[in-house]
Amino acid sequence: MSQVSGRAFDVGVLSGVFRFVKPYRKTLLATVLLTIAIAAMSPLRPYLTQLTLDSYVAQGDLNGLVTMTVVMLAVLLIQSLFQFLHAYQSNLLGQLVIRDMRVQLLGRMIRFPVPYFDRTSVGIPVTRTISDMETVADIFSDGLIIIIGDLLQLAVIMGYMFYVDWQLTLISLSTIPMLAIATNVFKNSVKKSFTEVRTQVAALNTFVNEHLSGIRVVQINNREDKELERFKDINALHRDANVRSVWYYSIFFPVVEILSAISIGLLVWWGASDVISDRLTFGTLVAFIMYINMLFRPIRELADKFNTLQMGVVSSERILKLMDNHIVEGEPSTKKLNLHKIKDGVVEFKNVWFAYKDEDWVLKGVSFTIQKGSRLALVGATGSGKTTIISLINRFYEIQKGSILIDGVDIRDYGLEELRASIAVVLQDVFLFSDTVRTNVTMGDESIEQEKIWEGAKRIGLDRLIQNLPGGLEYRVGERGTLLSMGQRQLISFLRAWVHDPAILVLDEATSSIDSESEHLIINATEELTKGRTSIVIAHRLATIRHADCILVLDKGHLVENGSHQQLLAKKGFYHRLYEVQFSHQDK
Repeated sequence: MSQVSGRAFDVGVLSGVFRFVKPYRKTLLATVLLTIAIAAMSPLRPYLTQLTLDSYVAQGDLNGLVTMTVVMLAVLLIQSLFQFLHAYQSNLLGQLVIRDMRVQLLGRMIRFPVPYFDRTSVGIPVTRTISDMETVADIFSDGLIIIIGDLLQLAVIMGYMFYVDWQLTLISLSTIPMLAIATNVFKNSVKKSFTEVRTQVAALNTFVNEHLSGIRVVQINNREDKELERFKDINALHRDANVRSVWYYSIFFPVVEILSAISIGLLVWWGASDVISDRLTFGTLVAFIMYINMLFRPIRELADKFNTLQMGVVSSERILKLMDNHIVEGEPSTKKLNLHKIKDGVVEFKNVWFAYKDEDWVLKGVSFTIQKGSRLALVGATGSGKTTIISLINRFYEIQKGSILIDGVDIRDYGLEELRASIAVVLQDVFLFSDTVRTNVTMGDESIEQEKIWEGAKRIGLDRLIQNLPGGLEYRVGERGTLLSMGQRQLISFLRAWVHDPAILVLDEATSSIDSESEHLIINATEELTKGRTSIVIAHRLATIRHADCILVLDKGHLVENGSHQQLLAKKGFYHRLYEVQFSHQDK
């Protein structure tokens, strides 16, 4: 968990949040003016009550009593209207701000490099984007503006009380020091429990997200009961953190009520003698009782709102830290974005060394060249570096040594958008979004016309499948494409690659879990997709090996052999042994 300051009035963090308020200055101004108006009107009702009792009730003036009752009702209605508008405007401001913050945060996160997501639990960015954002909204709806309003109201009421009777005011405020101590203890205790709650929320999000995404693995391995037990433990920690905060509230609020009752008791004890001796009017005594209630209500709630603000600041600091993270990559090293255009798709690795961590090298001095329109097959045992090569071409990771060139230009001199628009990747584990077939094929690119989609579908052999789906291209495939078979998902990913017409095709062409009919379609789709296009294929089938222009044989990060299928077999070396183990059965 990142370290956070925890200061409620952290100017740096609050200024970072308030930069999102700039487009909504009018809403902020309206909220501030309403806050001032509500504070200014706060002494009115006690004053009107005092005036009514002393000037009309005591004098038996019925007409005056009726008039004052109407005035008090009017004041009550105006105050209620102001409070309604204030609540609406402050909540509206909070929602407008977090809407913009969410968009900007997600816009940043989807551009984070893959290594960030490799080392970060998915629950953390989910928590930042959803629940932490709601806490930020509380800064406006139940935090900073409310605190300022309460403090302003306290100042107005206390100033008026001192103006009316300073001695009676001092008696009324005699319990304030004890209240300040209780508030400070409560504030610090609740802050710790709230921070722990946020940590446990992230843990819950991570667990639920991972286990629902991997539900098949859980069920296949009969882990339902054991994983539920693990969840109970995590959930219990979340419960305990919340119970601790509830316990602090359960103690604090009765303490405040006791101190408020003591203040009123002292006020009545002191003021009653003044009323009897005519040094104080009865209306003034009643007004002071009302003032005490008005003082203790915001003071009682101030600690709670202060913690709301504090947690909002903590959440804001985490969000802003993620939002201002400079790990977003993609600008060309020479700042020559779009000066180069990938046309031929000639790929060249020059003495490439790469490690995911420290110097635990995955690729060790790998060099090779793929000519325009040729097909390269990558073979090797698991962990030899095949998938790493695919990741490096797309700049999911940055190499430590050597260089990777496309059309003679270092890939770091391309912008990421330009680079990846020229490369299509069809992976073994196809990911489809819970949207329509059309959207999954075009990836939201509205420039791709329907005629082009159907042309590609016919060439790949997917047209009849799409026509048979309810709604055709508008058929919603379900989360991760679960309403389609594995073969159908694979073919849609082929169509996705075809319609984007890449210069370079990267293909993990596994078909081990696909029925024979789908495999036949995929083989044909592979031929159609790779025709006249630079292709890099992680080979799982003998047909790919035989048809490849060149085969690279990898072993523990080293390029040990390269050549055509027949050339490598004739060498009787590493490839020959690998072929006997992995591919020869496909001849039978």
